[in-house]
Amino acid sequence: MAGLPDPMVPSPLRVQRVRRETYDTFTLELEPANGADGFSFAAGQFNMLYAFGVGEVPISISGDPTKPQTLVHTVRSVGAVTQAICKLKRGDVLGVRGPFGSHWPVEEAAGGDVVIVAGGIGLAPLRPVIYYLLSNREKYGRLALVYGARTLQDLLYNPELEKWRGHFDLAVEVTVDTAAASYRGNVGVVTTLIPRVQFDPLQTAVMVCGPEVMMRFTLRELEARGIGPENIFMSMERNMKCAVGFCGHCQFGPTFICKDGPVFRYDQIQAFFAKREV
Repeated sequence: MAGLPDPMVPSPLRVQRVRRETYDTFTLELEPANGADGFSFAAGQFNMLYAFGVGEVPISISGDPTKPQTLVHTVRSVGAVTQAICKLKRGDVLGVRGPFGSHWPVEEAAGGDVVIVAGGIGLAPLRPVIYYLLSNREKYGRLALVYGARTLQDLLYNPELEKWRGHFDLAVEVTVDTAAASYRGNVGVVTTLIPRVQFDPLQTAVMVCGPEVMMRFTLRELEARGIGPENIFMSMERNMKCAVGFCGHCQFGPTFICKDGPVFRYDQIQAFFAKREV
């Protein structure tokens, strides 16, 4: 009787498409190299991507959860492994372990408003949420995306941002930290856009991903708007090495991010989120 797949053994996936998002960020579309059906995943989960001969890194899945036949990852080139991954071409093979981790509460949020707050590459783990919400639009109240990046050159998924702006039932607010004087869009940190978004604080789920400093200030703004910590969900992607809780690198207070996260409800981690060096 065959057992479950070994979570430590990567499966080979073949690169079908590589798309440049920014000067240092690429989106890879992968398909099984052995003819398998694909990877089923929930919005918010991550995979371990293995560049043969170099190493592996945890990367959130950024594709559509209703289309598991194509696995999509958006990768920023910041180290040896991600540099190797971003150099892959169509036809190359990449090792994949996963999916791992918890997911965004998209089903539990049905019946209320949903606000998505993303900073920089933090939009990638939240993109599956947007796909899901728009595919099931009738289940939700007001929907809003609040997205910020350092510069215009750092904005991800520009064609999709324009498409999402065209949805009359999805409010999209985008800002950059700095821009030329001629720029007519929003300039400032992402938290300056939260007061513009309409939602019922008692019936709203907020999903947040971005640099930790951005998330700290976002929490303050959300609390000022009356959102309780039990309705705020955060993706805490950092220090993951093995994805199955063996190595201990990603211990965060009493939890392991790879096993208990990366998506946490804020009240579950509130006691130690603000503590330095945790």
